[in-house]
Amino acid sequence: MKKFSTLLLAVAAMFMVACGGNAQKKDGQCCEGCNSKLPIALQLYTVRGDMEQDFKGTLQKVKALGYDGVEFAGLFNNTPAEVNAMCKEIGLVPISAHVPLADMLADIDKVIADYKAVGCTYIVVPYVTEERRPGGELFLQMVEEIRAIGQKCKEAGLTLLYHNHDFEFKKLESGEYGLDYLYSNVPADLLQTELDECWVKYSGLNPAEYLLKYSGRSPVVHLKDFHIEGEMEGDPYALIGLNEGEEKKSSAFEFRPLGKGVQDIPSIIEAAHQAGSKWLIVEQDNPSMGLEPMQCIQTSIEFLKSIGAK
Repeated sequence: MKKFSTLLLAVAAMFMVACGGNAQKKDGQCCEGCNSKLPIALQLYTVRGDMEQDFKGTLQKVKALGYDGVEFAGLFNNTPAEVNAMCKEIGLVPISAHVPLADMLADIDKVIADYKAVGCTYIVVPYVTEERRPGGELFLQMVEEIRAIGQKCKEAGLTLLYHNHDFEFKKLESGEYGLDYLYSNVPADLLQTELDECWVKYSGLNPAEYLLKYSGRSPVVHLKDFHIEGEMEGDPYALIGLNEGEEKKSSAFEFRPLGKGVQDIPSIIEAAHQAGSKWLIVEQDNPSMGLEPMQCIQTSIEFLKSIGAK
């Protein structure tokens, strides 16, 4: 009996090494030996032009490429019920939705009702304007606004996420990053993370290590790759039309399909497993390398398949 118990312990230890938080990667492979794979979704902002032209047809193409779910960035004049029906018919899980903070502040009840009807689990604050960023005059007010919105979401059975850029990594007078201040001042039951790993790395941090910092609070992770060379000029947000007053002059920075840029994607996915994440979401703000948006998302999903993540 003692020998049998010892054998069971040995087998359990081998299983934990193979499939647990210490899963090893080999030659760029992800979670070598791990049978569990996180589902992969697409942030539909990546293919926004296609969505505007053919909403349902684009969803069908996304599914055909191998994506398991989608994150919305607008419904393009479709009703929530119509979108829910399309997702069910096509076989895509409606994970979450990026909703402008201004819309949430104007009518959070409608936002919640709409995206519950779509079938989403999460609602995401995607971006904040300059005055609400760390160091801005409304930053502390924004923290309280998010707390209130998170409470509303919780009461409705949804979870509020915050999607970062690089400006949240500005340090406050206390020496704390603005993003960390947000998460330390709004409890986890009211706000979870949606770490955009492009902007984490762009800010000079290690994406995998920073994700592990929020283990248990990172249900959704944005996988995004980029290329940068030489000295950065201009504003990267001008490249995606967020800061329209800035000249789009940077050839040094461009968003890339996964595996075509500087990110160590396997290490981020391993960290996501260890952090207890539930979904990986592919996002590419603008196409590059002479590819169309649909070709970019195909390149990304094929890369994930090649490293054993899909």
